Amino acid sequence: MTKRHSALLLCAAVLTASGVAAGLPHSHPRTLLVSPGESIQKAVDSARTGDTVLLAPGVYHESVKVTKPGLTLRGAGRDTVLEPAAKATGDCGERGNGICVEGSKDKRLQGVTIADLTVAGFSRAGVMALDTDRLTVRNVTAEKNGVWGIAEERSVRSQYLHNTARGNGDAGLFLANTVTAEEGSFYTGGTKVAHNRLENNRIGVTVRRLRDLTVAANEITGNCAGVFVVGDENKPKAGALTVSDNQVVENNKYCAETARLPHLQGSGIVLTGAEETLVTRNTVVGNSGKSPLSGGIVLFKSMVGATSENNRIHHNTLRGNSPADLVNQESTQHNNTFRGNVCRASEPEGLC
Repeated sequence: MTKRHSALLLCAAVLTASGVAAGLPHSHPRTLLVSPGESIQKAVDSARTGDTVLLAPGVYHESVKVTKPGLTLRGAGRDTVLEPAAKATGDCGERGNGICVEGSKDKRLQGVTIADLTVAGFSRAGVMALDTDRLTVRNVTAEKNGVWGIAEERSVRSQYLHNTARGNGDAGLFLANTVTAEEGSFYTGGTKVAHNRLENNRIGVTVRRLRDLTVAANEITGNCAGVFVVGDENKPKAGALTVSDNQVVENNKYCAETARLPHLQGSGIVLTGAEETLVTRNTVVGNSGKSPLSGGIVLFKSMVGATSENNRIHHNTLRGNSPADLVNQESTQHNNTFRGNVCRASEPEGLC
C-alpha cells in the first residue's frame, strides 16, 4: 500500500468518525432493514433521501411519520403489520394515524413511496398524507381503521394502486382538498386511483372538492356506497375528473345518517355538486336501498344547494339497481347527459 493510499484511508476514517461524511452528498441509496421489536421511526429518521426502509414480516406496534423526500417505506407484504402502540408517541400516533406522510403548505413533500404492508386498527387513518407531491401508495392493506383506510389532503400527482381497504369507519380511500376549511376545489395535477379493492367500508372511495383526477378499474363492493364525488357551493366546483372501468357491485351495507348526510345504503356511484365529470364504462350491479342516494349511478341534489352540471354518464352497464339504474335529481337545464348506457330502469324515465 502506498503512503498516498494510506493517507486517503486515514482521512476517510477520520471524516466518518467525526460525522463529517454524513453531511456529504450520497450517490448510492441504501436499504435499512427493520425487524419486529425495533423502531421503524428511528430507521426513518436516520434515512437519507432515496433510501428504502425495509420492514421484515411481523407486527409493529407504532405509528410512523415520514418527512424526507424520496423515501420508500416498504414491507414484505400483508404479513408486515403496523398496529397502534399501547401508548401513542409523536404527533402522528397522537392524532390516531398509522403512517403519516407530511410536507407543508409552503413545500410539498416529494416522491415518497409506501408499499407492501398492512395498517390496521388505528383510530383515525391507516395512512394519512398531507401536502405531498408524487406520493405512491401501493399494495397496502388498510383495515378496521376508525375513519379512513388511506387518505390525503392538499396533495398532487398521487398514485394509489393495488391497495385493499376494508372495514374502515368512513371511506376506504378518501381524497380531499381539506377537511378543516371551506374553500374551492383543488387541482390534483392528475392523481390516479386504480386497481384497488374497496370493501365493507362506509364509502368505497370519496373524492371531495377535487379536480383533475382519475378513479379507474377498481373493485368496489359491500360498502354502504361505492363512489362519492362530492362538491359544494364554493368555486371552483369538484369535477373535471373521470370515473371509469370500475366494478361497483352490491354496495348494500346500511350506514346510519350523520350530521352531513342521510342514511346510506345501496348507492353505486354518486355525484353531488360536481361538474364536467365523465362516468364511463363502469359495471354497476345490484346496488339497492331506500336512502335518498340509492341507485346505480345517481346525480344527487346537493344538501347545500350546489348543482351538478355538464356531467357525462356514458356507456356504462347497469342492472339490478334500486330504485333505478340511473337516477337524475337535477334539472334538465343543467346539461347532464346520459348516453349509450345499457340499463333497464331510470328516474325519471327515458335515461336508459
